[in-house]
Amino acid sequence: MKNRIKVLRAERNLTQADLALMLDTSRQTINALETGKYDPSLPLAFKIARAFNLTIEDIFQYEE
Repeated sequence: MKNRIKVLRAERNLTQADLALMLDTSRQTINALETGKYDPSLPLAFKIARAFNLTIEDIFQYEE
């Protein structure tokens, strides 16, 4: 699954650690999401969407 987390985070001048703190997760999780090594759980996807004030569909794109 593709996502725009890295771009959105950079636009807001947030570090991976900053975003991890906002989402109550680890910096390693943010890194894994940004590099496509990990797909978020549904609750985490909702937290990410709320943090950026976007919909889940605005952030994540499904790839077949």
